[in-house]
Amino acid sequence: MSQSMLKSKMLPIMIVALGTAVAGEFKINPFDGDIFRIAMGSSAFLLFLLLMRRLPYITTGVAIGIVVLLFRTATDMAWGSGLTLAESFASHFSAMVYYMVFAVLMHIIKSRIDTFPPLVLGGVTALIDLLSNEMELLTRLIVLDSASFHLNDWAYLMAIAVLRTYFTTGVYSSIAISQLRITQREQTRRLEQMLGFGSGLYGEVFYLKKSIGTLENVTLSSYELYRTLKEDEGQQARSRQVLDITQQIHEVKKDSQRILAGLVKLVDREVTGDIELSVIVRFTVKSNSQYAEMLGKNISFSTSLTTDYTTASYIPLLTLLGNLTANAVEAIQGKGTVSIDVYEKEDQTVFTVTDSGGGIKERDREVLFEPGFTTKFDDEGVAATGIGLSHVRDIVGLFEGVINVHQAPHTGGAMFQISLPTAKLRKGE
Repeated sequence: MSQSMLKSKMLPIMIVALGTAVAGEFKINPFDGDIFRIAMGSSAFLLFLLLMRRLPYITTGVAIGIVVLLFRTATDMAWGSGLTLAESFASHFSAMVYYMVFAVLMHIIKSRIDTFPPLVLGGVTALIDLLSNEMELLTRLIVLDSASFHLNDWAYLMAIAVLRTYFTTGVYSSIAISQLRITQREQTRRLEQMLGFGSGLYGEVFYLKKSIGTLENVTLSSYELYRTLKEDEGQQARSRQVLDITQQIHEVKKDSQRILAGLVKLVDREVTGDIELSVIVRFTVKSNSQYAEMLGKNISFSTSLTTDYTTASYIPLLTLLGNLTANAVEAIQGKGTVSIDVYEKEDQTVFTVTDSGGGIKERDREVLFEPGFTTKFDDEGVAATGIGLSHVRDIVGLFEGVINVHQAPHTGGAMFQISLPTAKLRKGE
């Protein structure tokens, strides 16, 4: 270990050492006198090692052993234990050996700690505790010439070690589970952000591709017009003007293609993996619940899934369901219900979005999915873009699916039903 790395870790090592030394003062004496102390210091030390895995275990053990020795000797001198400095030092010397041996043994299993189940980890650390205690006893025997314990004392000592280590590993497992839950919540939040970003970006890419195709057709038509006008000697000026327009349209197309290439890279980077249908529906409900709250509406959402499989096409599905559900939220005035149902029918997976809004008028159904059609106007009478349902229709067409709109049987609102081939959705098919 380099000196710079060691210096960066000295502060946490000293904090651990002091914390362990203080915890060691909370102890029980299972045997007569003060020959051997069962203290909370070892439990604290084990917990520190489990939680602070980046610390160098052996260096930390040496530091803690020295700090504990000096701390206990200083405490004896301060409180007037009746021992001389040399006697106090000799009395606590074995404790230093305990922490050093404990650290060395923990260093041996350090790389495998995460592979141990909680019960196994408790048993392994209990064995380490017992071996460290034996080294402490051997040191006491050599330094103080203390008598060995009876068999029943050894059994009691083993029981204490097992209880202490299992208690500590239990606390560690609880902390680890809490950290895991926090991590899972953060991952869920990021997943939701990614899904929202991906579905929105997918829509933009989809329509940009359509726009580029339209620009290509307009460029060809404009160029054909230029050639026609050029053949007419009296239209030379207009032919030049049309050629300029054709060139400008071509430049717009090339710029659009560059933008599309960048967006496609973003989609490929952000949208990966597979997701279950239930996750797609859950995210759709959550995002549109927030949308309803933003609009000041009291809307109750319900879902029903009789099939649930993983799909790699979750971004298009999110775009479809998100668009239809948002339209349902917008169609409801004040208070209402929205339900999303998913089921399989023969070789099709059917997605149904039903609302309790005003429904779709019969005369509007034929033009409902045409670009530009809308029945939504803001407070100032400005019409919405009307591209949402045409977007849905086009995406359904990419999957060779079918979309239908009906009157909801119970609520009187609108019911949009999308049928997509299951083989195009289900992972691996």
